[in-house]
Amino acid sequence: MNECITLDKVSFDLKEIHNFDWLTAIGEVFAVFDEQDSGNICFGIEQDGVKRFVKYAGARTKEYSGLPEDAVTRLRDSIATYENLQHKHLVKLIDYFEVEQGYALVFDWFDGECLHSPWSFPPPDKYSHPDSPYFRFKQLPVKQRLAAFQNILAFHVFVEKQQYVAVDFYDGSILYDFENNVTKICDIDLYKQKPFTNNMGRLWGSSRFMSPEEFEMGAAIDERTNVFNMGAVAFGLLGGEQNRSLSKWEASQELYDVAWKAVNPARAERYTTVEELYNAWQLTSASRND
Repeated sequence: MNECITLDKVSFDLKEIHNFDWLTAIGEVFAVFDEQDSGNICFGIEQDGVKRFVKYAGARTKEYSGLPEDAVTRLRDSIATYENLQHKHLVKLIDYFEVEQGYALVFDWFDGECLHSPWSFPPPDKYSHPDSPYFRFKQLPVKQRLAAFQNILAFHVFVEKQQYVAVDFYDGSILYDFENNVTKICDIDLYKQKPFTNNMGRLWGSSRFMSPEEFEMGAAIDERTNVFNMGAVAFGLLGGEQNRSLSKWEASQELYDVAWKAVNPARAERYTTVEELYNAWQLTSASRND
């Protein structure tokens, strides 16, 4: 039986009572995001007109079946990742601290909407409901969606140069501000420094965006893995997601060919790096004026 918790303007359920006095002491809680299966629970807080986003581990959340202490370890370990990968297209980490029962990271608030919000718009509503952020994004002109994807690519070129690989990047990691047409990336907690080997069999992530090696115990997770991931994102933003047929693709045939090469199941047939993919994408866009 779940326990209902009320903090300022929000209410939510946990598997057991948890103390959030520390949170209400630093601001008024105006939003809660409690449906993740990561063991984290997130809040929007406001103090003196300034909004912040707080990601917290330590509570027994509804959708998480693991141990709270494991979620705390993962969240604490992500601090170095956010610091090492600071970038204009990434949400900004501004503080972090331990509390009695867990650990919290504090980010600048960004007025974007998550393109994958299964708690609000589970499939098929994600793809068809007029209020779904993903549906609304897919209604934007192709030029705006291309710009969003190029920002995502640019960030992952930077990730690669910092000797990291993206793990668990999917459309739930993409925030889009529809008013200002700004894209930000969030939730890079599980990105790993290279070299990294698949030590789980099925890695964290959405199968819609995962390469074959992300299901293979002992496989190297590297630049070519991230090339596949970026290609899958391209099909999610500009095509038919898992239906990667040309008939579902909304940009040029030439860009389709670039994305198709990126998602080749045979690693050796993909681009060797995200930077190579980025350059091919840029060159093709320029030649076609996409």
